[in-house]
Amino acid sequence: MKKKFGKSIGFFSGKGGVGKTTMALNLAGIYESLGKKVLIMDMDLSGGNVSLALNKPVSKTIYHFVDDYNNNRYKDFFDYVTSYDSKIDFLACPKDPRQASKIDSKYVEMALERAVVYYDVVLVDMSHVLNEINLVLLDLVSTVLFVVNNDPMDLKNIKSIISVFKDLGKENYKILLYSAKDPFKKYFSLFDMKSIIKANIDYEVSTEFYLKNMDSYVMNGKIVTLQEKALNIFNKDYTTMVHLGIDLLGHEEVNENEEN
Repeated sequence: MKKKFGKSIGFFSGKGGVGKTTMALNLAGIYESLGKKVLIMDMDLSGGNVSLALNKPVSKTIYHFVDDYNNNRYKDFFDYVTSYDSKIDFLACPKDPRQASKIDSKYVEMALERAVVYYDVVLVDMSHVLNEINLVLLDLVSTVLFVVNNDPMDLKNIKSIISVFKDLGKENYKILLYSAKDPFKKYFSLFDMKSIIKANIDYEVSTEFYLKNMDSYVMNGKIVTLQEKALNIFNKDYTTMVHLGIDLLGHEEVNENEEN
């Protein structure tokens, strides 16, 4: 029987601070609730915050994976991931940002190739910079989620990136408006934003998902969508994220899990 590989989803934006990491973590929680085994790859190599947000001590990172592979010490992919709970693991970015420059894109590709063998879903949290590693990842992942805000700079930059995808004939992306990141930014209407980026906005996480006490969640390593009260308090946005998660993964994948 031919082995079935997991799906990989890349998170990208036109600028930093739009809520990419928050969305990656919350979708990890959604996928756990759907019974999926999830890996979060922190590929913001010089400034990632996944391990901080999950409040888990990390012994090895993507840097150790690369270093061991280069020196013939690599044995098992699971030596480099950190467990969050029974369904979610993460591969941390380097602890020292200077190590980021020592990570070649070919090793990132190797890590992703191994990850989809062992996990149902691999969530790749990237930086907003169009460097070689991110270009490789954008080309490799099954689907890209562009996270946008109601912000002129972000919309300008994401417009350029989407135009590149269109020129290349790549249609494996969805666009999420994450209004909860900064509910006080209301520069443009939804119609205006669509006109600016010249693309449809597929989903929106509303301002109602804005958390004043987000710092306490981070300090305690909590994923909001895994909290029992989240479904009741954020019913609309929780439902939106479930639909987004299923859409990114593919309905057939979710149905197959339910049958099993």
